[in-house]
Formats: sequence, C-alpha cells, structure tokens
Amino acid sequence: MPIATPEVYAEMLDKAKQNSFAYPAINVSSSQTLTAAIRGFAEAGSDGIVQVSTGGAEYLSGSTVKNMVTGSVALAAYAHEVAKNYNVNIALHTDHCPKDKLDGFVRPLLEISAERVARGENPLFQSHMWDGSAVPLEENLEIAKELLAKAAAAKIVLEIEVGVVGGEEDGVANEINEKLYTTVEDGLATVEALGTGEHGRYLTALTFGNVHGVYKPGSVKLRPEILKQIQDQVGAKVGKERPFDLVFHGGSGSTLEEIRAAVDHGVIKMNVDTDTQYAFSRPVAGHMFTNYDGVLKIDGEVGNKKAYDPRAWGKAAEAGMAKRVAEACENLRSTGTSLLA
Repeated sequence: MPIATPEVYAEMLDKAKQNSFAYPAINVSSSQTLTAAIRGFAEAGSDGIVQVSTGGAEYLSGSTVKNMVTGSVALAAYAHEVAKNYNVNIALHTDHCPKDKLDGFVRPLLEISAERVARGENPLFQSHMWDGSAVPLEENLEIAKELLAKAAAAKIVLEIEVGVVGGEEDGVANEINEKLYTTVEDGLATVEALGTGEHGRYLTALTFGNVHGVYKPGSVKLRPEILKQIQDQVGAKVGKERPFDLVFHGGSGSTLEEIRAAVDHGVIKMNVDTDTQYAFSRPVAGHMFTNYDGVLKIDGEVGNKKAYDPRAWGKAAEAGMAKRVAEACENLRSTGTSLLA
C-alpha cells in the first residue's frame, strides 16, 4: 500500500488507543534500513511508523552534504514508492528536533507539505516532532502552539515532548535525575495551551524516567504509573478519558512489563532505534568475521566478490533488523492489527 494518508494515520492512532496497543516507530538512516523496517512490519502484520532524526536526515542527504531537508525529502520519496509493495500502512515521521534546528528541519518540511496539500496532494510526512525539552515549559508550549497550527493546516500530526529524556541522542544529552519525570501540572499546562484536539491533533511524550542509549533491563528506573496519574487527573479536569495520545521515548533496556504498563496507560507510539541498529549491524559483523578471507584481499589474493558484494551482507542485515521490528510489534501488541488485515 502507499504511505498512509492523513485519514488512515488518524485511524491507525485511534485503533491503537482503543485496543491498548502501540506502534513501534523505527528510526532509519538509509534506504536499506527503511526497507528492513517496512519488511518487519509486513511480516508482523502490523501497520507502523518509520522515522528519521536530524542526524539521520543529514546522513541520508550524503555524509558530506548534511542537508536535513534534502535527506528527509529523499527518504520520503523512496518510501512512497517502495511501500506500495507491502500490505501494511506505513506512516512517516521526523524525530527529535530541538529549537536550534527547527528552521533547518521541521519548518521547511511543514512548508513543503502545506504546498502539497494546497495542490490537492497528501502531506509528505504524516507527523513531525518538536522537542522543546531543553527550553522552559512556557516557551516549549508557545512554540508548540505555533507549530500545531501549521501542522493542522497541512493535515499533519505534531508530536511534542513535555519533560526530559535522559542519556544522549544525536548529540543532545541530558542528565539522569529527577527532571526525567513529567508532573500533573505539566500535563495541565499542556492542554491549556494546546487543547485536546480541537486545535489540531498532537502526540505527547510525557517522561517517566526514560533514557536514550544502551542499557541492560533494570538499569533504567521507569515509573509508568506517572502516565496513569497524569491521564487520570488531567482527564478529570477536561472531562475526557485518557486525554493524551502518548509516546514512549528512550525504551532500550525496558522490561516487557514496563513497556506494556505504559501502553495500558495510553502510549500508542514507542520509538525504537538502538535495538534495531544493533539488529542490523550484528549480521554484518558475523558475515565479515566468517568470510574475512573473502571480504579482504589477503596475501595478494583477489578476495571473493560474492562475499564483499554489499548485497551479500546487506540481505543478512535487512533480515536481522526486520526480525527485531517484528519483535517490537509483538512486545507492543500491534502484531496482526493492521487496518488492511
């Protein structure tokens, strides 16, 4: 199927929330990792989300070019074409965008989609994230309000972050401390500024101890009950059950119990990056070690073209990442839930 339309994306999100499951949102940085992600969703019978970060977008444009808009547009164009061959819906999303990169990333992409919609086409991406976690909450929400209006006009969902995710991703680092836990007051301020959908749909990453990076299970102290507390108290205030469409960031090292507790409290999207990076790279390492005398021209020999052909190890990498994506679908209960099933 082609990339999800705005209407299909809304239906995807609604179904996830109504049926207590979440979509893995898989970070990609190349056409091959994109294909692996889509394959994984298809093999799981799950619709899904593919996303690109600022660093991934730079890399996609060419490692010496480093143009985030060029990389994002190129990825989207490729995705719109290859997704037609898979029987699941795929939504395109841009990941964490801090304040200093808005003018070089999210805002130009919003303009591109606005122009497409004005021509009667669908937006290029289905959602964009504004990461205001590094600025005061009032400024975060003020910028979010401006971006939400532009996103809604272009039939795009906005994702925001209220709270701080610890660890490091794409050069943005935060300490692991008490600031990693969003408060009820933060939630109330969010609905006061952005509403509950009447000004445009938005996803909210509320933090409950989330940390980016590589951690063994049990090393990160997550408190999913915070999500329930915020949903309940803000919901009571605005007269709407589970008012937030929640996003789970920094999930590497989380236990299955923690993941599913978060989903039970309204998480409908969970970012997955570190684990799929390893799942892609591990088969490549295995291929290189196993076929070292073929991928290298040792002692003046010529090597083995079939061993160093990128397709040889690339197929293994794609399969490894696809398997991990399917596992994420199982953990988040999205297996077999595709709207096309």
